[in-house]
Amino acid sequence: MTVSPSAGRSTFLAAEPIHAMIYFTPHFLPVYEAAGLRGRRMGYFASRAAALGAVPADVVIATFFNFNPVLVRRAIPDAWALSSPAAILAARLDAVDASLRQAWGDRVGAAEVAEAADLARVAAAAAVQRPQGRPLLAAHASLDWPAAPHLALWHAQTLLREFRGDGHVALLTGAGLSPVEALVTHAATGQVSAATLRESRGWSQADWQAGVQAVRARGWLEDGDELALSASGRAFRQDLEDRTDELAVAAYAALGEDGSARLRELARPLSQAVIDGGLYRTVTLSQN
Repeated sequence: MTVSPSAGRSTFLAAEPIHAMIYFTPHFLPVYEAAGLRGRRMGYFASRAAALGAVPADVVIATFFNFNPVLVRRAIPDAWALSSPAAILAARLDAVDASLRQAWGDRVGAAEVAEAADLARVAAAAAVQRPQGRPLLAAHASLDWPAAPHLALWHAQTLLREFRGDGHVALLTGAGLSPVEALVTHAATGQVSAATLRESRGWSQADWQAGVQAVRARGWLEDGDELALSASGRAFRQDLEDRTDELAVAAYAALGEDGSARLRELARPLSQAVIDGGLYRTVTLSQN
């Protein structure tokens, strides 16, 4: 069965809020603090890295790619002294459960959630057959599948997100981009503000300006004060996104065009309910 990379991307995006809300939900901080962690940043780094085990900060810096190492070292390894990976993962799943029950209400046990979970699991199972060079995918693939369909759907989308993300990081590394340079090219697309990307990843103004100059030296930015991609910069960024889609499409090829279309159909209203419920929004991790 074949699926186009663009269809794979659309399917991923249709379900992405179902996973990504875990970083923004109001249930995020209370469960991690109850598990012994301190603050939103520690909760983020520890909860996403916990599947790797009690790893050193350098492993988190390497796998997360675009965060200032100083920021990571403020949270890791202290998080493992305050709590444990197992306790943090359990707390994370508790936050997911509370969040999706809030968003979906009585629909949390509905047939469409179970069907979406079954389809997403097929795609995730195909993804985990390709763990080479994808450490965050492989780590999360080692976790047990939750029994409840709404939690299984979240876990499947988590695997698909890390599958895609690990491939994206490989391409950024292959292009020779530093973390800040990668963020600058993203900001220059106009999709996310430079301030949001810089502050949430913990980079100083001086770090950012150095990154801007490095990207400008590649010829990827327009002249002037406004951060905007040049023609060659747009071509690079489009190629990056296209190649990311190509690396991720194998997961959705397992569903075929019809299965992917059905997953999009099921996931979109579920994702919209997450958004409408105020669980997924644009905020910066630097707020706490």
